[in-house]
Amino acid sequence: MHLVHGFPADGPARWAVRDGDGDRLLPAEFSLGAALAADLDHFRRALEAVGRPGRLSRLRAPVDPWTEVWAAGVTYRISREARTEESRDPDIYQRVYDAPRPELFFKSLGWRVRGPGQAVTVRPDSDWNVPEPELALVVCASGEIAGYTVCDDVSSRSIEGENPLYLPQAKMYFGATALGPGIRPAWEVPDPYDLGIRMAVSRDSRQEWAGSTGTSRLHRRLDDLVAHLLRADRYPHGVILSTGTCLVPGGDFTLLPGDEVRIEIDEIGELVTPVRRIDQVEP
Repeated sequence: MHLVHGFPADGPARWAVRDGDGDRLLPAEFSLGAALAADLDHFRRALEAVGRPGRLSRLRAPVDPWTEVWAAGVTYRISREARTEESRDPDIYQRVYDAPRPELFFKSLGWRVRGPGQAVTVRPDSDWNVPEPELALVVCASGEIAGYTVCDDVSSRSIEGENPLYLPQAKMYFGATALGPGIRPAWEVPDPYDLGIRMAVSRDSRQEWAGSTGTSRLHRRLDDLVAHLLRADRYPHGVILSTGTCLVPGGDFTLLPGDEVRIEIDEIGELVTPVRRIDQVEP
């Protein structure tokens, strides 16, 4: 079962519960923020609301316009090595990998997030851009993990590598976040630390880059990442927290307009997005 967001044939965007029997459209007033506004039991009841059969033909990112998306960094050894490789100040990445406090940063608001089939973007002032496949947590206001989705944390490695203080420009521009295809409820995922992750980038109808790994290599506990995010903050409409990348293309690869990125996580789903320049994409 997945909670999905998209367009039925006969009206504006709606939320639906999708399973092997098709889609069950949730009430028109349903929102992700309201479903996440309390605890896990509240979220579960919201997904059980009576709805009518239907079909969403074009999916969007599974967020509300105001949903906050945050991200964690340097949570896998390969990410630490990649950041060390790109940075003029490599020691900071080596230190944060083993530090009690994780790296957490704001990534996007929901209205800026791209969904299945929507283009992610590369900056015109960066010559080294990469997709970063990540397991993203969907978190209730209570701090409980309600579900999981796929995230592409698109990043400019050249900008972040030049100076760590440039991270917002490397990570938070329009089209640098994609989520989808839906939200898999947490109670349907037996072990989030045992999920395979695969990414492939196609260019001119051929595979330009591919890799696979899994969440078993995650260096941090998911609940610990959430606890640090909520330590001095509140998210009354819930929050999405991406948990860091475990696949990093090397220095001989950069995303180009026209590429297609395909990210698949076991139990969660597959997110496919084209790549465009920012000036080719409408907000």
